[in-house]
Amino acid sequence: MRYFLFLILFSAQVFSQTQHSEKLSNRTFSAKVIGISDGDTMEILYKNVPIKIRLAHIDCPEKRGKQPFGNNAKVALSDLCFGRIVTVKGEKYDRYRRLIAVVINDKNQNVNQEMVKLGMAWHFTKYSKDPIYAKLEKTARKNRVGLWQDKNPIAPWLWREKKKK
Repeated sequence: MRYFLFLILFSAQVFSQTQHSEKLSNRTFSAKVIGISDGDTMEILYKNVPIKIRLAHIDCPEKRGKQPFGNNAKVALSDLCFGRIVTVKGEKYDRYRRLIAVVINDKNQNVNQEMVKLGMAWHFTKYSKDPIYAKLEKTARKNRVGLWQDKNPIAPWLWREKKKK
């Protein structure tokens, strides 16, 4: 009986998330940040439904696998927006069903850009050609901010590739 009840509740949650997910591409809306997974992934609560957000334009050091600065990036993102109402500019969904988005916090800061400024993220050039992020990364590197203090920082996509092998 418990299993049946769980199945019904889980199905309702998935159905609700699916309904919202179709509607949030290319939309701007407000929501509360209820969780931080790592430096570039968060969970928001929108119309009482939790939704995973992957920050557009950036890639942060991996928390899983213990990449240097992975925890620092998670803390930085948390400091910028955890527990706050943010504006989410939804773009599209990735293969993991996360909404790719730009997030603006309650201080009107572009959280995605702030993560690069703080030296907690790379400009993810595989998916972004935005020159603002390239410039912000260049400045953070030059000033040796955040992860750029490391003598040999490894980009997260290379770290993940190395971990697969």
